[in-house]
Amino acid sequence: MNPFDYVNAINFTKENLMDGESESDPKAYNSFLINRALSYFPDTVLAANIINKYHGLDNKLQFDFLLNIVRKRKRFSKWNKPELADGVEAVKEYYGYSNEKAEIALSLLSQEQLEIIKTRIYKGGRN
Repeated sequence: MNPFDYVNAINFTKENLMDGESESDPKAYNSFLINRALSYFPDTVLAANIINKYHGLDNKLQFDFLLNIVRKRKRFSKWNKPELADGVEAVKEYYGYSNEKAEIALSLLSQEQLEIIKTRIYKGGRN
């Protein structure tokens, strides 16, 4: 079981994955990821906020609350991801740095040095 199985059960299938008959592990329920997935929609953001208020509740109680309070509907959205500055990918590939280190190195490089790095890692092909 992964958290997205629980989100799908809350939103669409309405199948109780934490009942005694299924082999689901209640510790596999990650309330942070489930609340984040529900916070993207206007009709479920309030339910996610209530669960955030009562974060100390047992996982089964949180799941049962969301399962019964959220109306059945197919919901899907792409998760927001941080955008990287222009040139970070080139610095990462050239030096073998992580995102954080590449952003620091990018702040130290001049525009001419960045252009040299881009030409050195250019592999050809169409742009």
